[in-house]
Amino acid sequence: MFSSPFSEDNDHAPTGSITLTDEKGRSLECYVEHSLTVDDQEYVLLLPVDSPIEIFAWEGDDEDEEAILVEFDDAVIDDIFATAQAVLAEQNLVLKQTAYALTVAGDLPPVEESELFTLEIEDDAADLEPEQLQLLANFYHDDQEYAIYTPLDPLLFFAKITKTGEPVLLSPEEFRKVQPLLEEQLFNEVE
Repeated sequence: MFSSPFSEDNDHAPTGSITLTDEKGRSLECYVEHSLTVDDQEYVLLLPVDSPIEIFAWEGDDEDEEAILVEFDDAVIDDIFATAQAVLAEQNLVLKQTAYALTVAGDLPPVEESELFTLEIEDDAADLEPEQLQLLANFYHDDQEYAIYTPLDPLLFFAKITKTGEPVLLSPEEFRKVQPLLEEQLFNEVE
């Protein structure tokens, strides 16, 4: 299906930056970690310049407490954003409402084992690994407890470059087609 292998000009270090833009006009500055060309189409693996964060609302009592991700609820994010921004500013972190993920600029605190949270992702269609998150801050807004975490594993985006030079995130179907080629390239670089 894909006739050409990866381009030969790949480096192990980021090769520049690209700005992703979502449908709401928000942007996300990313480093280009890898690029490859398949059938005259350029693809790029992107790593956000700033650290991604996830905000959870804690619901239930102590024994049955559950973390609910609020990242995809724009109304809640808009409501709590100023409070979250102030709490993170105390750690010299700047919260940004960027495309595809909330991010913070600044130096993250060192990882402490006691501040880690393991998120078990339940998905019947896929066998997903638990995600490790580092606690950055807790806060209350309107009597609701929230926690701000950053993932320990990097958040990567895979995009294609259009003929006009704009990066466009791949759909899940497009990603599944190109994923084996990317994995092959990364494996070859490790050897």
